[in-house]
Amino acid sequence: MRLRHLLLPCLDPDLTLRFYRDVLQLPLAGNSVRIGWSTLECVQAQQPVGSVHLAFNVAPARFDAAAAWVGARAALLTDPHGQERFQLDGVWQSQSVYFAGPDGAVLELIARNALQDAPTGQGAFHGSELLCLSEIGLPSSNVAAVTSSVGHHFGVQPFAPTLEGFAALGDDHGLLIVVDQARRWFPQQRQLPWASGLRVSVDAPQPGLRLRDAQGWELLAA
Repeated sequence: MRLRHLLLPCLDPDLTLRFYRDVLQLPLAGNSVRIGWSTLECVQAQQPVGSVHLAFNVAPARFDAAAAWVGARAALLTDPHGQERFQLDGVWQSQSVYFAGPDGAVLELIARNALQDAPTGQGAFHGSELLCLSEIGLPSSNVAAVTSSVGHHFGVQPFAPTLEGFAALGDDHGLLIVVDQARRWFPQQRQLPWASGLRVSVDAPQPGLRLRDAQGWELLAA
């Protein structure tokens, strides 16, 4: 699944855009940021915002360089034991590093072994090597109902076995991380999930479909 477009409400859109331009070295076009086939559009929030979770794919061969690059440019987030890098086995087969973004965002660089053929750079890492928007966190009061609706209407199935209050829907190219509204974001496990006003557009068999959640986010079929 490809995450094509994300509408992101921000307390200060200009500040957020500068973060993506200056810290993550991504190109801007108006109020939008381009990451591979994904576009992140920053708009003025009309209400208080909270911690959104976004992840970006990087080529597995470039994970060490990417982790060093972001660690020199942003505040890394650790788990309660002080760990900075995280490796997942099973279907995930990935390595991750998390860092702080604007408005309390929990951001992540993730290298998935399934993407070994992804294009790579050489030498020092640069933001232009970020492949795409890889994950978007979507809190809900009914994770099972969202999982069922997304599967039935959008044709997007679970990527991994679902857990209590947690479902990853999609594939290695793009995932919707649906979590219980009371489940705090990994790795710090401090920030409650937030997505009010987010509008996510994904590839789907029937363009025009729309799913709205009581937590205030929308999923659109592009």
